[in-house]
Amino acid sequence: MIQGSNIKRRTDDMPVETLVESFQRYFSVSLALTPAQKSDVYKVRYRVYCEEFGYEPIDEFPDHEEFDQFDDNSLHCLISHKSTQLPAGCVRLVSTGDDNKGKLPLEIYCAESLNVGAMDKFDGKRHTISEVSRLAVDRSFRRRATESKTRFGGADSIDCSRRERRTFSLISVSAFLAVTALTELTGRTNAFAMMEPFLPKLLLRSGITMTKIGRDIDYHGNRAPYFTTTESAVMGMAPELKELYGAIYESIVKDYQIHLRQ
Repeated sequence: MIQGSNIKRRTDDMPVETLVESFQRYFSVSLALTPAQKSDVYKVRYRVYCEEFGYEPIDEFPDHEEFDQFDDNSLHCLISHKSTQLPAGCVRLVSTGDDNKGKLPLEIYCAESLNVGAMDKFDGKRHTISEVSRLAVDRSFRRRATESKTRFGGADSIDCSRRERRTFSLISVSAFLAVTALTELTGRTNAFAMMEPFLPKLLLRSGITMTKIGRDIDYHGNRAPYFTTTESAVMGMAPELKELYGAIYESIVKDYQIHLRQ
């Protein structure tokens, strides 16, 4: 389960809350449908992937929005901080396109890291595969209370209680839950991801097992290919996390229905 969490918790002198209530008090999770929402997604990615870690060159994105060729075949989720309306995190689900002939990012950039035959069983079933990609949490929502402000300006001067700050650790998990909901809704239930070592460990503490299907490589930092299915992810969730997944799913399904009508 999530470290330090229970189905109900008491923090400071506040009443007992469920995990869902604690998270939803401070954050919302949505499918990025509007140009403004997508801009927020790309800005988070720019701050994390370009400015903070230098994974992508800053000078290629003069509008301070990081994007690539896979975004047109992706659905994007956005986690927003309610009181400030600031984007806190994002993730995308990359598909193989309407014709299912497109390649996933890891098939293009990380093919040498995959175990031999890892993708073979999906020949003829590429409409069922997807890749969880570009999961990012803005540094403003990873900063410790005692840490100095960073170069990202106003977003880093968020002043909040210890009780609120404790929910920040759920942002990356909620992003994974949101994209899991998308795999279920789209039928792309065989999900791949290139992950840094910390994320599979974080998910495992929540009951979600990611299967490593290749070796570590240097790709936007030290990463390795992983695989899971929607059914495996949902069935393995700790009870309190499954409750949070249900709440996030209800939010995402409403937005997905709008997406289908667009």
